[in-house]
Amino acid sequence: MTEAGPERPRLAHCGAIALGTPRLETSVGFFRDILGMEEVERVGDTVYLRGYQEMKHHSLVLFQNETATVDSYSFRVQRPQDVELFYHELVAQDVEVVELPSGHQSGRGTAIRFLVPHAGHAFELYYDIEAPKAPEEIRSKLLSNSSRRRGLGVRRLDHYNIQANLENVGKAEEWLRENMGFKRREFVYMPEADDMLIASWNSATSQVHDLAIAMSMTGEDAQLHHVAFNIENHSDLLVAADTLRDLDVKFHCGPGKHGIGQAMYLYLEEPGSGHRIELYSGSYHIFDPDWEALGWTPTNPDGMTWFGQELDVTQGGSMASSTDSVSSVTSLLGQAAAVGQA
Repeated sequence: MTEAGPERPRLAHCGAIALGTPRLETSVGFFRDILGMEEVERVGDTVYLRGYQEMKHHSLVLFQNETATVDSYSFRVQRPQDVELFYHELVAQDVEVVELPSGHQSGRGTAIRFLVPHAGHAFELYYDIEAPKAPEEIRSKLLSNSSRRRGLGVRRLDHYNIQANLENVGKAEEWLRENMGFKRREFVYMPEADDMLIASWNSATSQVHDLAIAMSMTGEDAQLHHVAFNIENHSDLLVAADTLRDLDVKFHCGPGKHGIGQAMYLYLEEPGSGHRIELYSGSYHIFDPDWEALGWTPTNPDGMTWFGQELDVTQGGSMASSTDSVSSVTSLLGQAAAVGQA
């Protein structure tokens, strides 16, 4: 039997997305009072929220900003030492990395921040994070819940869907698989163009995807298409659609069911910022270690929409990352430190 080499660092799951919004209280009210997330902490003009089945400090950071923007996409790593191991691997590749101090995001320990090669999205990796108890008045008797179910019942952050220029999608996706440990689960490609990759669904967990990357219809890198939040079942998603329609929340698409991933979806516009949010329910899990990625072509309509309102694949990304015009990660440090410490 061959001796195993040193174990490489690994991601655990999506940690938190930090979104800038020009109408902070409107955005907070939407996620807290309508979707039912818990407001865990407020530090100046930055608010930290989590779903009712999330034990850790937060999965969503909202901060006041003149324009709607994405500051960062965070992932928790498997072990404390993985933050440092990822740091050294990135430096060895000449990827510029900055170290973020403990408390850069409230409740969270030290982290590293870098731009994804070829795509330009700002990723942050961390391990240490607090797990505060919910206030007594909303605490659940279920030990697996951080709080009682409220509003439309957002359980947790589910995944990110990011976009890049078509020429960069394949290169960025390959880099993410080779260096961050993502596994390709399903993908869309063009056979007539040397199997060019259009979109890919990748995971670090048993989910079909924790991160999807696809071509940007605007031709820009560092774009967010949507961030998805998980709710319990299909019935809950239909109740959410009924409730949100009555509140005049703008729908982008749905409700419907994806062929890729087999989840029910509802895409909508967060009223305070315009960021595209997906409410997501269902899907399947992959436990086979020898899973072979499933390939779709653009001519097969069942991939994007199995049933329901057809997804308009020509819709561009909702917002650019705040890093889309910045070439150096170092210059982001001052801006990053302001998020969570304003």
